[in-house]
Amino acid sequence: MNPSSATQSVLEVDGKRYRISSLRKLGERFDLKRLPYSMKILLENLMRNEDGLNITAKEIEAVASWDAHKEPDTEIAFTPARVILQDFTGVPCVVDLAAMRDAVVKLGGDATQINPVVPLELVIDHSVQVDVFGSADALEKNAQIEFQRNQERYAFLRWGQKAFSNFRVVPPSTGIVHQVNLEYLARVVMTGERNGELWAWPDTLFGTDSHTTMVNGLGILGWGVGGIEAEAAMLGQPSSMLIPQVVGVKLHGRLGEGVTATDLVLTVAQALRKLGVVGKFVEFFGDGLKHLPVADRATIGNMAPEYGATCAIFPIDAESLAYLRLSGRSEEHIHLVEAYAREQGLWHEESTPPSDYSTILDLDLASVRPSMAGPKRPQDRVALEDVKQSSHTVIQTLTTHRKPRESDIGDFANEGGAAAIGNQANDIINGGVRVEHNGSQFTLYDGSVVIAAITSCTNTSNPAVMIGAGLLARNAAARGLKAKPWVKTSLAPGSKVVTDYLEKTRLLHELEKVGFYLVGYGCTTCIGNSGPLWHEISRGIGDGDLAVASVLSGNRNFEGRIHPEVKMNYLASPPLVVAYALAGTLDLDLTREPLGTGSDGKPVFLKDIWPSNKEIADTMRGAITPEMFKQNYGEVFKGDARWNGIVAPADPVYRWSDSTYIKNPPYFDGMTMALTPLPDIHGARVLGLFGDSITTDHISPAGSIKKDSPAGRFLMSKGVEPRDFNSYGSRRGNDDVMVRGTFANIRIRNQLLNDVEGGYTVHVPSGEQMAIFDAAVKYQGEGTPLMVIAGKEYGTGSSRDWAAKGTLLLGVKAVIAESFERIHRSNLVGMGVLPLQFKDGENARSIGLDGKETYDISGLDGGKAKQVQITATAADGNKKIFTAKVLLLTPKEREFYQHGGILQYVLRQLAGHKSA
Repeated sequence: MNPSSATQSVLEVDGKRYRISSLRKLGERFDLKRLPYSMKILLENLMRNEDGLNITAKEIEAVASWDAHKEPDTEIAFTPARVILQDFTGVPCVVDLAAMRDAVVKLGGDATQINPVVPLELVIDHSVQVDVFGSADALEKNAQIEFQRNQERYAFLRWGQKAFSNFRVVPPSTGIVHQVNLEYLARVVMTGERNGELWAWPDTLFGTDSHTTMVNGLGILGWGVGGIEAEAAMLGQPSSMLIPQVVGVKLHGRLGEGVTATDLVLTVAQALRKLGVVGKFVEFFGDGLKHLPVADRATIGNMAPEYGATCAIFPIDAESLAYLRLSGRSEEHIHLVEAYAREQGLWHEESTPPSDYSTILDLDLASVRPSMAGPKRPQDRVALEDVKQSSHTVIQTLTTHRKPRESDIGDFANEGGAAAIGNQANDIINGGVRVEHNGSQFTLYDGSVVIAAITSCTNTSNPAVMIGAGLLARNAAARGLKAKPWVKTSLAPGSKVVTDYLEKTRLLHELEKVGFYLVGYGCTTCIGNSGPLWHEISRGIGDGDLAVASVLSGNRNFEGRIHPEVKMNYLASPPLVVAYALAGTLDLDLTREPLGTGSDGKPVFLKDIWPSNKEIADTMRGAITPEMFKQNYGEVFKGDARWNGIVAPADPVYRWSDSTYIKNPPYFDGMTMALTPLPDIHGARVLGLFGDSITTDHISPAGSIKKDSPAGRFLMSKGVEPRDFNSYGSRRGNDDVMVRGTFANIRIRNQLLNDVEGGYTVHVPSGEQMAIFDAAVKYQGEGTPLMVIAGKEYGTGSSRDWAAKGTLLLGVKAVIAESFERIHRSNLVGMGVLPLQFKDGENARSIGLDGKETYDISGLDGGKAKQVQITATAADGNKKIFTAKVLLLTPKEREFYQHGGILQYVLRQLAGHKSA
């Protein structure tokens, strides 16, 4: 890296001299004041990494003269300053790095060539499950179970800690990756030596979790990528991207009484998803910024994937410095952040003129109302007063297959009367199912809330909503209310700092009074680790075929994600999670009807117990101190006795064993230095024909493994008992499990079959229905290439590289959809799977495809073509011919595809291959 000396300068702060790539100097040639904040960071990144090969003066000039309204068509190479992982996505990344060490040796290279060249940090936060809840010992018991389940995975990560340089692991029971990132790992401004000089530059990053964007709230540019793209970045490969458009969101006013940051982000998600920001940067500006602390900004940044944006960034300002100071950063570093931001034109004040934006969305913060989102998409916002009626409509849709019962919607106002109708467990009573558990008798109905979880980085990083939940719990407990006995309650903070301030304010005790006990520090319910429901409740749900609900303070509520028995899932603020636990049902208008009856016999309404904004602010004041952060993060990488007791070898090359958790993947089998020309695709069959909004959860679920699924049968063949299956997410280091879990979501619907739910397809030549994995094996045995056809927004959701890896290993050569979510399209390219897009206005239905044809894809020209011709031939010889766009968007992506994937490309580069 040889940044041009013509645009370098020296910044002196507190007696230290830092060399910088100066935007001020470049601004002598270009009008940079009009550039959005995020575009200035991209520009500095190019200036500092200019090498005349990957990055030249041409790309720098293209960003410096950026046209806000131009469609993206110019490729640049972005080089993140660091990479962050969580364990579900991080374990397969480290597995791939270990496999690459083996492969590079076979290609004639050195194993130590495979080593992170930028800081790489992994936070273990996705493995803890809510097995135990509602008791003071839940935290310790869940931690014990977590270590027992994940011993092999954790030993592998301990090996990685020793084997790879520049790699640090935050052990379990510490916090959620994004909150740990925001509170501790985030630098805002990076420093380090280059060519013997001390440099300063903006903190930028890639993360293998799509919610990496949470740190955008602190003014740091970064976003979620697939593990394969992250691995390339770790190894020093710049990431190819098109100069994006930037959507500006103008904020003005301030949030009203009783309105939370969660309500705001659900409103933003709905508005931006409607506007259409997929593949674009989103940037916030306006006088409303002064009323949004960093915690609120991070809440909004966190959910960028839910509205489809690459990032959702806020500028550096006085609020940023206040947060750095509160979270225990040193004064020396805070001075550097402010001085650097001011010098580089990255500092925002109320008088700062607005930048040029491709589009502007105006949002009056005062217009935001209490909201939830559901039942299965984060952008489907429902005003709180409309939840009852909306849930009725959803239930009617979910129960159309069921024979009519006396009542399809439960009436909890008559619960006492219903209880007197009968005593036999699991009797159908007044449209519900009678259940007896732990000495209590109650009736479950459609719409019953059976999970209420305060979880996920989106909200547990925000003290206002957490303290709000605690105050609401205190007020409820004082009126004699507590969670209904059928509700599984859990409190899973994003960091131990949350526990500290809840204990300091005695609000942790108040949450416990109504049923919310600490269960762990991790994603838990939001990632699908909600754990089992009580057996009697599960049986009641099954007996009545009930459409029950969860309410969680998370960011994801896709079908089949939260719990396999729960069909309706709603995102809400932590105070509303507590409220719905008290109510126990969606069949209640919390704005007008009472939550329950107090110990004095009088009805209790939500407005009676909801804390005021002033009370929340007064409670927060002085409750959170820098010392809390310094104490909790003082030895953050050390871990407890359980972690340090794990024995792991120190060999540079991993010793693979016959493990059902960690396995050498087959991506590099038979790989040579030579490139094989890529032919057109002929005689392909469709493995799956899907509709709109197929998520990465549909393609590669993270939750429980069914006993009778291909993955379950495989594990049992290896001697693993169902109780030890763990989850798909925890077994991402084993391709044998994960390929069998691809398209295995229990709610996915393959349109090759009529009204069949789950991971099934039809083997077209024989007409036989079977599991998708079994059909793929059968097709591979016949030498038949496969493809997938889908509708709009294919691959929305988590940056789940196994959604692409599993697709590849099933034998899928191409995916054609009406539109793709950004990360999944990139992941497919990274694995050598061809993403194709129907022409505007066309889809499988309009063309007349039923998915049972044979397909020929011609004119690919080894990946160089911009479009291809597809011929679909039906069994009777009738042909449908149409064209599709090739979504290899940059020359570098086309090169990756020609190499068979990004990892193969990197390996050949490291082993000495010079690509054509």
